[in-house]
Amino acid sequence: MEVRPGEVIGIVGENGAGKSTLMKIIYGTVKPDEGSVQFDGRPVSIRNPQEARQLGIAMVFQHFSLFDTLTVAENVWLGLDKSLSLTEVTRSIAAKAAEYGLEVDPLRPVHTLSVGEMQRVEIIRALLANPRLLILDEPTSVLTPQAVDKLFVVLRKLASEGCSILYISHKLHEIRALCSACTVMRAGRVTGVCDPRVESNASLSRLMIGAEPPALEHRAVRTGDAVLRVQGLNLARADQFGVDLVDVQFEVRAGEVVGIAGVSGNGQKELLYALSGEDTRAAPAMVQVAGQNVGHQGPRQRRALGLYFVPEERLGRGAVPSMGLAHNLLLTRNEALGGGGWIRMGALQAQAQDIITRFGVKAGGAHAAAQSLSGGNLQKFI
Repeated sequence: MEVRPGEVIGIVGENGAGKSTLMKIIYGTVKPDEGSVQFDGRPVSIRNPQEARQLGIAMVFQHFSLFDTLTVAENVWLGLDKSLSLTEVTRSIAAKAAEYGLEVDPLRPVHTLSVGEMQRVEIIRALLANPRLLILDEPTSVLTPQAVDKLFVVLRKLASEGCSILYISHKLHEIRALCSACTVMRAGRVTGVCDPRVESNASLSRLMIGAEPPALEHRAVRTGDAVLRVQGLNLARADQFGVDLVDVQFEVRAGEVVGIAGVSGNGQKELLYALSGEDTRAAPAMVQVAGQNVGHQGPRQRRALGLYFVPEERLGRGAVPSMGLAHNLLLTRNEALGGGGWIRMGALQAQAQDIITRFGVKAGGAHAAAQSLSGGNLQKFI
């Protein structure tokens, strides 16, 4: 593939098609086995991200690379020229955030941010480097539609100034709205190039999967009794950067899918902690699962009643990055535990392999480390 100055190229493909790996090669975090990379018409060997940044290449990763215990400004400062003081960087972050509508407080510790706010930090950090080639890997997965519109204004402005952009996304309407060209990948190969502006979502899907996308049907389901009931849930924020939950009430019936909408940072994180059992400060009756009061109980007791959860942070909270898929499974399911705490490895491997097979998870087997999977495949496994 090739990219010209000021060009915005979409990179599309199914989970595990090789999109992120190709971008990591360009950014120097993955070493290619063979082939060549040219930048400005001359061959380059990009051995690490520092060399990529020196060439003018910046990347916003799908999985964040932020230190939780540092502030936003300190995280951004780590990757910048140290001739700038931390105070100057703090001012620059505030200015960029205001200019591009990516609101974030430079002085807040990263561990207090929502996932959406962390995404904004990564984007601002990349923009502060004044890149000539900007790589964005699923940048809008946790942004609101309004924030996406603002981001597109930024990207179009960058492109008009000569910055080239590689944009990975599963949201085909975004590819069609933003990109002037599109590279399609399948099973580690480039299988096509097209102009997304003249394609439909359906035709792009066909290029991605090599077949007609399956028809989606919405079937009416008769709902049953309430399996989750939240009533009068009041919780004071756990820290100064959190959000108070005030008289939250809703219920979810058997067979029902209930959506919870809102701009990131307005209590969704606090609500999930209260529902999952990671926050047990609620009065017992404020959260009921299968008719039992569980507001004061932890995740293990709630799982025993059938309540499971998929956190938005895949690595670190949803899975231990360096552990294999099978051992990650053991953290939330104990069927493979034998007497005396012994692990029945055969049963554990079979359980993990069953998930891999049933849900089409592309992985190197049940032993594969969680961090080795693409974001979409790890999400499916979790």
